[in-house]
Amino acid sequence: MATADVSRTRDLQRGIYLERLTVAWNIFEAIVAVASGVVARSVALMAFGIDSLIETSSGGILLWRLRAEHRGANPEKLERKALKLVGLSFLLLAAYIAFDSIHSLVEREQPAPSLWGIAVAMLSLLVMPWLAHHKRKTAGRLRSPALQADSRQSSLCAYLSAILLGGLLLNATMGWWWADPIAALVMVPIIAREGLQALAGKTCDDCH
Repeated sequence: MATADVSRTRDLQRGIYLERLTVAWNIFEAIVAVASGVVARSVALMAFGIDSLIETSSGGILLWRLRAEHRGANPEKLERKALKLVGLSFLLLAAYIAFDSIHSLVEREQPAPSLWGIAVAMLSLLVMPWLAHHKRKTAGRLRSPALQADSRQSSLCAYLSAILLGGLLLNATMGWWWADPIAALVMVPIIAREGLQALAGKTCDDCH
């Protein structure tokens, strides 16, 4: 096998390893965030948790694609269909968050402080930038716009974590109950943009 082929195989294996870590982390993040959100009645935590579940699906799609490429296949058409389904899920999530957040503001529903939510948001601020950095490096070596786009999604998750953490801390320390639904509303355009891009079938050939 040529040196270039050996190097690409190694980079593909690294990409698969990074996507496995991403999927595993997002599952853990979703479980903690959704459970904490239910207990604390936090719209922002629920939104963050459901977003993590959808990102798990996205990570699974790319993991499948990298494995297929590793085996020599090119599942471009199937990836486009899967991306459109993920895009629809993101748009539905954005609509749900907008409705629930506005309802919480109108009804003045005060969420309880959530130490578990604060902890998972802080951990995500450490984990997701690390994953994004290593995905960018691997994407550059593979010349893979798809993996590059996925690294941007990991960066986006870090931004959502920062928004979530701000809302949770303001509610816990200052008693600003409205900070939680406002934080969730700030997430809406970010998540909707993800959905529109995926719904458009944005894949390896489109991501620049």
